[in-house]
Amino acid sequence: MVKAITSNSKHGGIEPARADHPPAVQYWDDYYSWLIEQAAHVRAGRWEELDVANLAEEIGSLGREQFNKLESALRIVIMHMLKWDYQPRGRGRSWVLSIKGQRLELEDVLADNPGLKPRIPEATERAYRKARIEAARETGLDENTFPKACPYTWDDIVARKFTP
Repeated sequence: MVKAITSNSKHGGIEPARADHPPAVQYWDDYYSWLIEQAAHVRAGRWEELDVANLAEEIGSLGREQFNKLESALRIVIMHMLKWDYQPRGRGRSWVLSIKGQRLELEDVLADNPGLKPRIPEATERAYRKARIEAARETGLDENTFPKACPYTWDDIVARKFTP
């Protein structure tokens, strides 16, 4: 069953219909409409109408998404650092620019989410495991060429100088 939607320019263009309309689409049937409905309930203070279990899961998911952004930026920086250190003939401007761009991403993610700072060691460890494999694939070197644990400090990752 499709849920009735009403126009409301104040809150992003649409808002779910009130309770006298057909029942809402469930979380797993229409995620987008479910999100719009939950936002409308919060704005209107209709706390009893919230899908609390799924809403709590989605809020937690948003936090994981930010952690994953941190890990992703670290992975790319570390992968290029490994390539730089273990494949010197491939050094070039594109690697330097990639490192620079991902360092800006790291800076932005941490500025927007200072609560992630205590998790930097965990994110670095997870990122390194993946960066090591990617560096091996991209360089053609054996994975065991690279250290099993990340050889770079946080200062190396965010401030080490690279010149092509």
